[in-house]
Amino acid sequence: MRKKLSIILSAILVICTVFSASVLPAGAANYKNKIKVASKSAILINLDTGQTVYEKDSDTKRYPASTTKIMTYIIVAEHVNNFKRTKVPIKQSVLDVLEGTGSSMANIGAHVGKKMSVIDLLYSMMVPSGNDAAVVLADYVGGGSIEKFVSMMNSKAKDLGCKNTHFMNPDGLHDKNHYTTARDLAKITQYALTLPEFSKISNTTTYYVAGDEYPLVTTNYLIDSNRGGKYYYQYAKGIKTGTTDEAGHCLVTSGSADGYSYLGVFLKSPYNPDPAKDVYGTMLDAKALFRWALTKLELNQVASSETPMREEKINLAWGKNSVQLVPEKNINAIVPKDFKESDVKVETTVPDSVDAPVKKGDIIGKAVVYYDGPKVKEKTKLAEVNLVSSESVERSGILYIFSVIQNIITSRWFIVVVAAIVLLLILYIIISSIIRRRNRRSRRSVRRYRNF
Repeated sequence: MRKKLSIILSAILVICTVFSASVLPAGAANYKNKIKVASKSAILINLDTGQTVYEKDSDTKRYPASTTKIMTYIIVAEHVNNFKRTKVPIKQSVLDVLEGTGSSMANIGAHVGKKMSVIDLLYSMMVPSGNDAAVVLADYVGGGSIEKFVSMMNSKAKDLGCKNTHFMNPDGLHDKNHYTTARDLAKITQYALTLPEFSKISNTTTYYVAGDEYPLVTTNYLIDSNRGGKYYYQYAKGIKTGTTDEAGHCLVTSGSADGYSYLGVFLKSPYNPDPAKDVYGTMLDAKALFRWALTKLELNQVASSETPMREEKINLAWGKNSVQLVPEKNINAIVPKDFKESDVKVETTVPDSVDAPVKKGDIIGKAVVYYDGPKVKEKTKLAEVNLVSSESVERSGILYIFSVIQNIITSRWFIVVVAAIVLLLILYIIISSIIRRRNRRSRRSVRRYRNF
């Protein structure tokens, strides 16, 4: 049942994505702010519209560390029907692959020889970032082959439209061929958020596994009011941290307030192995950008379906030379709160003219809407929308007949046919003239003969 629900939710996500694209294709407006982002790569996306409002080297390949486990969760969720009832044997041979790696663990070794529920293993993987839970789940779903599971991860990444992502393991341990980008990881996470239990599990700060004496504790200080200290942010929710020497600090998280939700991905923030000197720059970046977005940006109407964007020449209409084109739908976008109508620029793509009849709502062309205000270095795309006729215009029968005649007269084939007829007529005249001359000569010869 859970697997079927997952498939249904996935289909709904795809349908919603296609539908939203027809209404408001997600744009990217990298609005200015004074925040010094420590992470080498970052992206901030409004989850309500899919619009990117901030990005920094978001297409540069980075090592994801344990944020890899978001994809691991996806594969498990798509192949396990019931998280609570499905029991997984805990085998020492599987855990042995982590020996000597310095992996973060979730006490799965204490359950060797027993079985654990998938739900407990998912909490063990996502909350304290247990690599042991990740490999156990990968081995189970992969039918005894972690390599097969990793292949499934890479296949899913391609399905989600990730262009610069490749996985080598389910846990995020460093491998030079194990990489992603902030943009790709955002796509992966947006999909994961549609799956059963993901939001709940990734936003959990403490959890007791059945049979364990001590709780699992989150590695995400951003959501932990008890242990988070300066990193805690009350509007943050989930999702996953990650750290290795090569990857630095990594973080995927979301923030919601006042009806707005944002997803942030932060990769390769400086990491110091000395806990006393280490700073979680990713979490400070997230706090600062969430605060900025939630207080300085808002959803606003940047174009109305009632307001014409341009005038289009129309042919074959009696007493009417043009028709007004309007957006197919209202266009809403995340813009600065001090947004002005003059900050919006529109570029249209339409034919030179259109022929009547035209019905109200007929698609005539397209328009791209840009934000070109003081908050961006250069104009940035907000949306793309169809341009439609604002009214119906009937065709004039007389003008249409004249147009048909004109088209016939000016057509290439008509000119060729007329030229051929003229040529034949000229040939006919010439030949007729020659024949008449010959006939006259013949008649003269006959008269001379008779006279003789």
